[in-house]
Amino acid sequence: MSKVDDFERLRPLLFAIAYRILGSVSEAEDAVQETWLRWEQSTTPVRSVKDFLAATVTRISIDVLRSARRQRETYPGPWLPEPLLDDPYVDPARAAELADSLSTAALVLLERLSPLERAVFVLRDVFGFGFADIATTVGRSEDACRQLAVRARNHMKDSRPRFEADRAGRDALAARFFDALQDGDVDRLRQLLAADVVAIGDSGGKAPALAKGVSGNRNVARALASIFAKLAAVEASVQPRQINGQLGAIVYDRDGDIVTTMTIDAGAEQIQTIRFVLSPDKLSHLGPVADPWEFAARAAQIGKRR
Repeated sequence: MSKVDDFERLRPLLFAIAYRILGSVSEAEDAVQETWLRWEQSTTPVRSVKDFLAATVTRISIDVLRSARRQRETYPGPWLPEPLLDDPYVDPARAAELADSLSTAALVLLERLSPLERAVFVLRDVFGFGFADIATTVGRSEDACRQLAVRARNHMKDSRPRFEADRAGRDALAARFFDALQDGDVDRLRQLLAADVVAIGDSGGKAPALAKGVSGNRNVARALASIFAKLAAVEASVQPRQINGQLGAIVYDRDGDIVTTMTIDAGAEQIQTIRFVLSPDKLSHLGPVADPWEFAARAAQIGKRR
């Protein structure tokens, strides 16, 4: 098998590792491309192509993340991961771990870990790599990697939403939520939202956003009903679909350009967090993106006429 064949066979895994470490589709794709260049130029025999490529993309991703974290410290407003519609990597034996690690909520939690903790957690808990290979990858002893994994695991566990549900329960709640949203039913929305629900938006300073977020089921229900009434007035469409492994939605303007994506943290009975990605930079990989300022101005103008 040629180097090209080996690489293409493992490309989905490499992207899946890089995306979970970086939370960025574009940065993950760049990391995978850099991995290919290093693999193409390498003349050193390797024991395992999979281990070599996984180690390479992880090291590259750690370096990128260290730089990105400095930029994210001054990022305007909340930072959210770039939405991913389809995970290219499938492993039935680790389906649950892969799905859980892909959710927006999990990626937000991973953002709080150090780059090394994040890489070790992704390699060990998500993809099941052995500590010997992880130690070689990150340049730490096996014992140190075990400690990093424990710290990361404990942080992820302690920071998870206080209620969880199985996938079927979450999807059923999400479907009821989007039905109420489309109907503009404030009372029904309130019933589906946790008392301390929070709605936040990531604009990157490049789109109108929920600057400080909206909290409380009464406030969030009213805000959502108002926003989506304006969307309907300007002929925008809300299309539910899987985003980061969970039911979310993409909002399109009347020309079919993307306005925002929406994901929710849903338990069995209530929704805890609603997240909007509005930054055009984080949506462009999904398709044509609407001008957010022009769209917002049009929606506001229509709202004044009603």
